[in-house]
Amino acid sequence: MLDPEVKQELRGLPKGLAEIVGRHLAAAGMLIDSEPEFALEHARYARAKAARVGVVREATGLTAYHAGEWAEALSELRAARRMTHGAGHVAVMADCERALGRPERAVELAREAQGLALSPDEAVELRIVVAGARRDMGQLEAAVVALQGPDLDAKRRDPWSARLFYAYADNLAAAGRTEEAVKWFLNAAQADDDNETDAAERAFDLGPQD
Repeated sequence: MLDPEVKQELRGLPKGLAEIVGRHLAAAGMLIDSEPEFALEHARYARAKAARVGVVREATGLTAYHAGEWAEALSELRAARRMTHGAGHVAVMADCERALGRPERAVELAREAQGLALSPDEAVELRIVVAGARRDMGQLEAAVVALQGPDLDAKRRDPWSARLFYAYADNLAAAGRTEEAVKWFLNAAQADDDNETDAAERAFDLGPQD
């Protein structure tokens, strides 16, 4: 049930311990969406047994994030980043800073990540978080600008297009640019094949009412 990369990292542990830690990580992964608090108990147990393994700290951080334990998530993801020397889950870390009431730190974290090799989806998530942080600080137009880029194209159908279009529309609405917001909510609705957003409803609510 674990990714091959996770299994590989756990091979550095004694066999019996690796099996125990692996089972708890697998349980955390199964429960993270439905019962995040229970999932976090499993992840914390794995961390207690293998705190020097980067993937364990990473899993604990992501599980803590889903459980709404922002400070713990940030601490664990920072530890994982130090251990693995990778890009880390920078968008999640920035969102934790926002949740902790530190939007300026979220923006700074995004600046620091400019030289990192982020995957396209994580780069989009980071832009969405930065837009939210700018909005938290009352910088409404800056929030709109933060989401602009070549992939903000109504014709695009990337896996993240619906989410990006929706975030853009939402920030346009917050900035008082209602007509543009309606357009982008409609674009989001057209791109949202899985009906994960309420983009169509938002467009209707903002549109002219007879």
